[in-house]
Amino acid sequence: QVKNKAPAEVQITAEQLLREAKERELELLPPPPQQKITDVEELNDYKLRKRKTFEDNIRKNRTVISNWIKYAQWEESLKEIQRARSIYERALDVDYRNVTLWLKYAEMEMKNRQVNHARNIWDRAITTLPRVNQFWYKYTYMEEMLGNVAGSRQVFERWMEWQPEEQAWHSYINFELRYKEVDRARTIYERYILFTLLVIVHPDVKNWIKYARFEEKHSYFAHARKVYERAVEFFGEEHMDEHLYVAFAKFEENQKEFERVRVIYKYALDRIPKQEAQNLFKNYTIFEKKFGDRRGIEDIIVSKRRFQYEEEVKANPHNYDAWFDYLRLVESDTDAETVREVYERAIANVPPIQEKRHWKRYIYLWINYALYEELEAKASKRTRQVYQACIELIPHKKFTFAKIWLLYAQFEIRQKNLPLARRALGTSIGKCPKNKLFKGYIELELQLREFDRCRKLYEKFLEFAPENCTSWIKFAELETILGDIDRARAIYELAIGQPRLDMPEVLWKSYIDFEIEQEEYEKTRNLYRRLLQRTQHVKVWISFAQFELSAGREESLSRCRQIYEEANKAMRNCEEKEERVMLLESWRNFEEEFGTDTTKERIDKLMPEKIKKRRKLQAEDGSDAGWEEYYDYIFPEDTANQPNLKLLAMAKLWKKQQQESEAAEIDPDKDIDESQS
Repeated sequence: QVKNKAPAEVQITAEQLLREAKERELELLPPPPQQKITDVEELNDYKLRKRKTFEDNIRKNRTVISNWIKYAQWEESLKEIQRARSIYERALDVDYRNVTLWLKYAEMEMKNRQVNHARNIWDRAITTLPRVNQFWYKYTYMEEMLGNVAGSRQVFERWMEWQPEEQAWHSYINFELRYKEVDRARTIYERYILFTLLVIVHPDVKNWIKYARFEEKHSYFAHARKVYERAVEFFGEEHMDEHLYVAFAKFEENQKEFERVRVIYKYALDRIPKQEAQNLFKNYTIFEKKFGDRRGIEDIIVSKRRFQYEEEVKANPHNYDAWFDYLRLVESDTDAETVREVYERAIANVPPIQEKRHWKRYIYLWINYALYEELEAKASKRTRQVYQACIELIPHKKFTFAKIWLLYAQFEIRQKNLPLARRALGTSIGKCPKNKLFKGYIELELQLREFDRCRKLYEKFLEFAPENCTSWIKFAELETILGDIDRARAIYELAIGQPRLDMPEVLWKSYIDFEIEQEEYEKTRNLYRRLLQRTQHVKVWISFAQFELSAGREESLSRCRQIYEEANKAMRNCEEKEERVMLLESWRNFEEEFGTDTTKERIDKLMPEKIKKRRKLQAEDGSDAGWEEYYDYIFPEDTANQPNLKLLAMAKLWKKQQQESEAAEIDPDKDIDESQS
């Protein structure tokens, strides 16, 4: 009985117990005794016991081939070859598919110089398991080592009947080459190529290349070229491989056939997909750098860039910038048909959305296409077709491009086909009127000196856009040039009478300048007065004053001064004090040049005082954002009318007098102190 049933202080796990038991078992295992056999009876007894052990192991599990092999190798070590053969044969009856068993069996026979037995075993092995290449390799190697070349060749021929893998054929070829049998090797290559054509669905290019290199190595250059040509013909354009063409080109390069090399590279580059031809590009570039001229190297660079652009436009067909770069490249280096093909591909990518911002880049493809046909290809008929196709494609009800219409009209004029040009521009104005179209059409008719047509176009233009001041001005200028002053004045009157104008100040200035040119000063003054009824802008007053000054009459100075007076009175209630300051400065400059001392003194009294002020700022949410400083102007005329400002000025003056009196009281005390000291 256990008295203390408390747990032990050091606990031992089951895993630890098992590990220690195993370690001690190894430690306690005694080494096997050394056995010395002294006579034949002991030897026979030892053999009997050993054979019984092996037989027991085999009887326990017949399928474990390692037991058979150990048994046979033990018998072989005792030079009991017949017994070892018997064991191997028994093992083959159990598992004849075991490759290791056949190999050990044949190696035993070869090791013991039993050549015929070994041949017999190899024959049985390749007959039983013909798809095990190791048997064939070992068999042919054995025959070759024995010097039986004919026997080895016969084994190879038997092997080839089974249509083995590629390495087997090359082993056969190398075997024949070791004995300088070049014709036999060529025959084997031909058989293998025929085998690949008939059996393999997608034969490999490297076999053709090896065949060609074999012919080249043995100086059969014509045969090698023929092999390459057959390979190119066999693979065709569907299964082109860059490795074949690189090898073919290098072969021709070795033969100094540089033109052939160039043709091969160009043929391949034109047909192989660009992403699969990187190595081809690289080798072609190296070749041109070695043997080509500047033109050839440029061709290579162009081809590389074409490949890059092809990839870009394939990834995004609506990347019009990539199309522009691509077209610029092909225009500089290729024939007209290729350029047209690329242009057609480019313009086929119409923007999916009918919004003008998406079409702005696209429309330049058509423009460049038309310019190329006209200037480079010299095909006026195709140019006309390009312009007409582009015009039909644009959705004019939503938006249009005046540039296309104008370029088409200019093209027709260059072709001396004026009716078609006018018809195109007339159609554009009828379908989709735009300022730019009117201006272009009018400019065309002006160049042709068709002034009546210009008048009609201006009338249509102003009906379409009556707020366009530039059009009114240009129309009036046209009439002025033609000498019809009354008509020009009537146009200006119509223009300033429009309810809405985009740049009225420009229009009024043009009208005033027109009247000044005609020396109609009274009409000019009336225009200024009419303009001042609409606006009290400081620049109008200054311009009016300067006009009176430039009139060149005796009363011009008094008139000019009077206008400045009126302007100053009118602008007293103006919120923009900077404009009033600008007026006074202009007036002062006038008085400094033409005025008297009295007038100069008067204008100096009118000049404002510039003071610095502070004001509170507010943020967007209404909270305080601090203070800011700004400059303000105080005009003397305004201070006289505002008592608060007058009181403030008197307070400042009183404060100044107080400071001066305090300073006067302090100074005598200082003098007394100094005299006493």
